[in-house]
Amino acid sequence: MIEWYKKVVFDNYANFTGRARRSEYWYFALANGIIFTLLIVIGVIIGSVLGDALTGVIIGYVLFGIYSLLTLVPTLGVVVRRLHDVGKSGWFYLIAFIPFIGGIWILILFCTEGNHGPNQYGSDPKNPTEEINEIGKVELQ
Repeated sequence: MIEWYKKVVFDNYANFTGRARRSEYWYFALANGIIFTLLIVIGVIIGSVLGDALTGVIIGYVLFGIYSLLTLVPTLGVVVRRLHDVGKSGWFYLIAFIPFIGGIWILILFCTEGNHGPNQYGSDPKNPTEEINEIGKVELQ
């Protein structure tokens, strides 16, 4: 999980070209959820030291807001690359702003397996020969 997170935030900070596998997107989303929870817990701990839990929660949300601003560009980058993997333009993400239906449709796209082989956005990030090699290494050990 950490490797996927580092790949998105450091290696592909402002990369809006190419394709991203489902695992790249979802591990990044999981890491963001864990970081959000940790920042809220840190805020609550600070609040309990100060004697006011509500202030701690507010501090946690402020910390998460700062973190969100710092990771806004890589988040948009991985979203665009994930949409590229299923053959959609990055602009397709604007469908998420349609109440209820848009969010469900985007969620379905993020869960859908990417196109096999190269598409108009790049080569398949799921290289079958690498996967076969990984499976062989596991079976041999």
